[in-house]
Amino acid sequence: MTNEEVLAVYEETQALLKGHFRLSSGRHSDRYLQSAMVLQYPWHAEKLCQALAEKVRPLGAQLVMSPAMGGLFVGHELARALKVRAIFTERNKETDAMELRRGFKVEKGEKFFAVEDIITTGKSIKESIAVLQALGGQVVGVGCLIDRTGGESAKFFEVPVRALASLKVESWEEKDCPLCKQGLPVVKPGSRAKF
Repeated sequence: MTNEEVLAVYEETQALLKGHFRLSSGRHSDRYLQSAMVLQYPWHAEKLCQALAEKVRPLGAQLVMSPAMGGLFVGHELARALKVRAIFTERNKETDAMELRRGFKVEKGEKFFAVEDIITTGKSIKESIAVLQALGGQVVGVGCLIDRTGGESAKFFEVPVRALASLKVESWEEKDCPLCKQGLPVVKPGSRAKF
């Protein structure tokens, strides 16, 4: 799939929102990619993740890991396309730290690919990678459906980054946000309701 084809699916499913948003990273933006709107359609999830699998397959992952909640469906569909296991990390509600729970295990030296729906700062995926590395896993790459940085996310990681599409979306620290300075109300979409 081309960059334009991927973005067309997001637009068709109304997954690309415009306004004033607080992202899960805490940064503000005038656009928000709500992957859940795309992933609610299994045929779109399958098609997008099969296309991503073609970019990921040469890395030789034995396992796909994703942070819940945003990366959960992407990780599952990507693992299905690659015919490997899919596991996920979750945030501890008390400490806010990523954890591997539910009996998931990683073998020492097991090669894993870390995937998210959208990468903005890479915070969640970096935390999740650290959890598996502490257990002996070996990260072979990082990926996403859409790289919000316009390709700059490759600088966040020491392994190959595979994005199905790339889109440069501005984001700002709250203190520097031009939308806040205009007095526009901020919306926090997504699953984390902390302000």
